[in-house]
Amino acid sequence: MKRQEKAGGRRVKLPFSSIRTNMLAVFSVLIVATLTFFYIISLNYTERTILNNSIDYTTRLTGQVTRDIDSYIDYMENISSMVAHSSDVQNYLLDKKSAGDPNLYRRIVTQFSTVLETRKDISNIAVVSEEDKGIINDGNDVLNVNIPLYSVDWYGKVRDKGGTWLTSSHVQNVIKDNYKWVITMSRGIENPDTGETVGVFFIDLNYKALEDLCERNNIGSDYIYIIDPDGKIIYHPKQKLIYSSLKTEMVDEVLECEDGYFLKKEGTGGKLYTISISGKTGWSIVGVTDMAELMKGRSEAQRLYVIITAGFLVVTVLLCVVFSSAITRPLERLKNSMKEVERGNFEGTQVETEGNNEIAGLGKSFNVMIYKIQQLMEQNIYEQEQKRLSELKALQSQINPHFLYNTLDSIIWMAEGGRNSEVVLMTSSLARLLRQSISNEDELVSIRREVDYAASYLTIQKMRYQDKMEFEIDVDEGIMNQQIIKLVLQPVVENAIYHGIKYKEGKGLIKITGTYRDGCIYLTVYDNGRGMEQEVLDHIFDAKNGEEKSGIGICNVQMRLQLYYGIEYGIFYKSIPGEGTAATIKIPFVEEEAQETNEDK
Repeated sequence: MKRQEKAGGRRVKLPFSSIRTNMLAVFSVLIVATLTFFYIISLNYTERTILNNSIDYTTRLTGQVTRDIDSYIDYMENISSMVAHSSDVQNYLLDKKSAGDPNLYRRIVTQFSTVLETRKDISNIAVVSEEDKGIINDGNDVLNVNIPLYSVDWYGKVRDKGGTWLTSSHVQNVIKDNYKWVITMSRGIENPDTGETVGVFFIDLNYKALEDLCERNNIGSDYIYIIDPDGKIIYHPKQKLIYSSLKTEMVDEVLECEDGYFLKKEGTGGKLYTISISGKTGWSIVGVTDMAELMKGRSEAQRLYVIITAGFLVVTVLLCVVFSSAITRPLERLKNSMKEVERGNFEGTQVETEGNNEIAGLGKSFNVMIYKIQQLMEQNIYEQEQKRLSELKALQSQINPHFLYNTLDSIIWMAEGGRNSEVVLMTSSLARLLRQSISNEDELVSIRREVDYAASYLTIQKMRYQDKMEFEIDVDEGIMNQQIIKLVLQPVVENAIYHGIKYKEGKGLIKITGTYRDGCIYLTVYDNGRGMEQEVLDHIFDAKNGEEKSGIGICNVQMRLQLYYGIEYGIFYKSIPGEGTAATIKIPFVEEEAQETNEDK
């Protein structure tokens, strides 16, 4: 900062010669100092409040989920105990003679079926004897002989240690052809005389039941997952990703946490984990909250920011009144002129300039800029129009040399074979094609002429492919005299042949129809060829696809139609693989008077 010594004392000279810069410097210092001070205070207060509220809320929520799960497991244990200790099940396991009684078997099956019908959250119910023979569900299911029961962890624990066991979520594979995602509750059934385990009773709880319990107490866009004391994830909203190791979750941190919650930082954000442990199952129910989402709801901070903004506005207005009244008027005029230019209005936007300060210089530069922009826009419009006309003429003049060569080769081949009438027909059709493609005097032709051109092309192709295809033309007479840009129908027909009919077994059909509907003309080219998959349709207008066989190409036709008529018109494809494809050209219907005016131009 420059200083000047004065006899009467020291005076500070402003650091910038520009009034605007000095004003911005003063305002910037005031604004930054004020906002920084209040931002630090409000941010700390807000984050502390939101975090505490979120911990309290999610703790209550996970606690409720824990209570719901404990109640549900208690209920399932009661059902399990009631069925497992029924006299029929006991007789089946303890009395070898009764085990073969068909009436006993039917009663157990009936009992199992009743449970399955009344409890949709139970996927399987079964009793297995010590000989690994069992009754499963309605009696129609059997054990999977490829999975030895003793190789299954939960079954081995029940047989060896008895008691009741609850697994984590898994795919049940001990029942043949019944591979469901379940949680298995199993219990050993003991001989009351010897204390030995004589069988195993188990029910498979539908995984969806646990999912419903967790989703019933949802926490918005966040989620809940459950892990058992061994660190296995029992439930997760994205369980398949967890099971296939495509997604991981906090497990060790949850099991080691003693405070009931912890924060996991992730870049500028993070996640809040709140934990509730089930006294019934030992499971840890974990609520996960995205801190970034939490911090969006800073209602307390918003109230503080309103106060800050109001105070800032008062200070700014006072400073503007005192220091910038001479600046605001010309800036306002300049702003209004800029708004008009932004709307596309260049007339009357010249700014009146007075003086030689920065604002006046800006106004003069603005006036020069507007003048040059107007000149460039006029020049650009003219050049774009010339470019469009040149592109249309260039596109119209294209014809595929391979097609021409193959057609001439076919004519020679037929002439050598003495097929004179066919030579005449193919030659006359080719002549009509050439005359249309090299005729550049008109940009528009009648639909009748465009249809005739396509018919000539189809005639040649039908003869070339030796009656591999047939074609039909059904165009309403009322639209035949309507005008359309040249060479749009034949490339669509060609595409139908090369991508539809050519690879079809047997004879194919090309059908051209034309109708008027709702102020538009629709020309449709249908083929009963092999059709196209959606992925092919999505790229049908790619230039590299459109030019493979056609000299003009579907891509070019689409571009020409939309250049001339607008982007709401053009070619629209529908296709069913194995059945065929329909390509519809949509153009606007023009009344006769307007059409005649167009032709005169």
